[in-house]
Amino acid sequence: MFEKKMKMAALDKVDINGGFWKEYMELVRCRMLPYQWEALNDRVKDAEPSYGMANFKAAAAGKGEFRGRVFQDSDVYKWLEAVAYCLMWHPDKELEATADGAIDIIAAAQQPDGYLDTYYILTGIEKRFTNVMDNHELYIMGHMTEAAVAYYYSTGKRKLLDAAIRYVDCVDRHFGREEGKLRGYPGHEVAEMALVALYGVTGDERHLNLARYFIDERGQEPLFFKEEREKYHNEYKWKDSYFQDQYYQAGKPVRDQEKAEGHAVRAVYLCTGMAEVASKTEDGELFAACERLWKSIVEKQMYITGSIGSSEYGEAFTFDYDLPNDTLYAETCAAIGLVFFARRMFEITKDGRYIDVMERCLYNGIISGVSLDGQKFFYVNPLEMLPEASKKDFYKRHVDVERQKWFACACCPPNVSRLISSLGGYAFEQSDSEIFVNLYVNGNFRTEIAGCTAEIQTETSYPWDERVSIRVKTEREAEFTVAVRVPDWCGNWTVSVDGGEYTGKLQKGYLYIERKWNGTSVIELTLKMPVRLMAAHPRVRDDVGKTAVMRGPLVYCLEEEDNGAQLQEIYLPEDARFEQTYDPELLNGVVTLKADGLRLTEAEWGEETLYQEYRGQHFDSQKLTFIPYYAWANRSVGEMTVWVHMK
Repeated sequence: MFEKKMKMAALDKVDINGGFWKEYMELVRCRMLPYQWEALNDRVKDAEPSYGMANFKAAAAGKGEFRGRVFQDSDVYKWLEAVAYCLMWHPDKELEATADGAIDIIAAAQQPDGYLDTYYILTGIEKRFTNVMDNHELYIMGHMTEAAVAYYYSTGKRKLLDAAIRYVDCVDRHFGREEGKLRGYPGHEVAEMALVALYGVTGDERHLNLARYFIDERGQEPLFFKEEREKYHNEYKWKDSYFQDQYYQAGKPVRDQEKAEGHAVRAVYLCTGMAEVASKTEDGELFAACERLWKSIVEKQMYITGSIGSSEYGEAFTFDYDLPNDTLYAETCAAIGLVFFARRMFEITKDGRYIDVMERCLYNGIISGVSLDGQKFFYVNPLEMLPEASKKDFYKRHVDVERQKWFACACCPPNVSRLISSLGGYAFEQSDSEIFVNLYVNGNFRTEIAGCTAEIQTETSYPWDERVSIRVKTEREAEFTVAVRVPDWCGNWTVSVDGGEYTGKLQKGYLYIERKWNGTSVIELTLKMPVRLMAAHPRVRDDVGKTAVMRGPLVYCLEEEDNGAQLQEIYLPEDARFEQTYDPELLNGVVTLKADGLRLTEAEWGEETLYQEYRGQHFDSQKLTFIPYYAWANRSVGEMTVWVHMK
């Protein structure tokens, strides 16, 4: 019962041809991929160097110095994966030739036994697998494998796939419970989900078994990481921390873990792999652990934007309801990892609540990590920004006041590229008898179902407009179901089929429209989008007495650009009325929200007065302008806040 009930739409069968997400997909293809290739080759002026391709070239030549972080290889692999997805929906011989050239260099660096990690190839291969806890060899293998699988599906070319299989086989010879093998597992997870993807191509049980081994061995006694530290005298950065080996989700077996702890990206990557293995092996106990960890994240430790990871220390989860807005980490990669986890859980359960979280992440906590021109990036995604604090407060130094050209640790930029370029597969999914419309995009999905060719055509201005039109076309009569999602944010919706009202009930967030389709039928969906004033649980200390403004799937914010400085003085009346206006010239086209608000006056405070007897609160009126959170910091450096005082 834990097998996947559906699968992603093949990207070459999906044509997203306009609207919000088409603009982002073209941004990736036309701007981000070329820019990131320049960055990976250290050709972006005044940007942090990557050394990504330089390390591969040195390793291929058998000489040279390794530079950058130990995991730099992975940035190249994520870029290649994004290229593979783009090629599926937009063939490009020049881009493919560039990728082929990179793959040639990578393959030339591979060692005779299949090992491929430029850090150890260039610094001493005899030291490989001596610091699995921190040096990311298995993480790199995972990203290489994911890129290889995607590139094979996209182009049919096996060079990278065969290289990845050789590296996986090398790892399989070194790790496991058999005599003489290392009883280890990844320090940074991703290999688990990648190995299941590889198994989907090869059908080789060893690949699935290695993924299952990495999951089941994690946290077992005697603890591998502890033994490895003692044997090789490796630094233990977290020995004085409260999470200890749970930083790596390795302090206890995964089946015994009750809450999400430690490094946020590692945690959701692990959960994604757990869900994949649970599905492939029909492991109910492992799936139950996935459900517990999902609830821990989404119900107790997730920001309203879908971001996760509230602490800069360890880029980690802390404790339930600890969601500070200005010192948080909220790494872009962590929200992306939550999307990966959400999709796997949905495919097993057909429960729309997972897609609701996916949508929240996509529209808010992920695309906030890239500028509107696709060439600057946030690693950290704050919900409150005071530029002076980031410059002068040691504990907020990690929060950039504006997006950066690149990072020494640049995992996020190519991660955004690979997710957005594969978005068509998230928008539509399919079982033998059902087509699920998960995300509302302008596009077509062509498929075979119920023994005939069918096409789903969607037309919408979502998320700005509440109307969605879905055309279902079949070449002949066929009986199947079109499942249409009603998001959790929508409390008022209507749907019609061929002009007649549809009166079916919601099932786990979906309307299941089952009928015999023949020719062309039209589903009209209206999702009412009133402005909503959101409150956080009272235990979220930073948000008590405050509200966040949402419209549809979008979280909104105040920026200094529109509202002046000292945003902590702003109050929003409970009965505020909002003027909603689409401005095609602002921030590539957005709906702004304007309302009459209040500003706490400073008139009765002198320059020399820091404290005085309370005399009540006095306010001046102020017109407030809210913009979508994802678009902040694209005009000027200034203050920003999502949560606003309520009066």
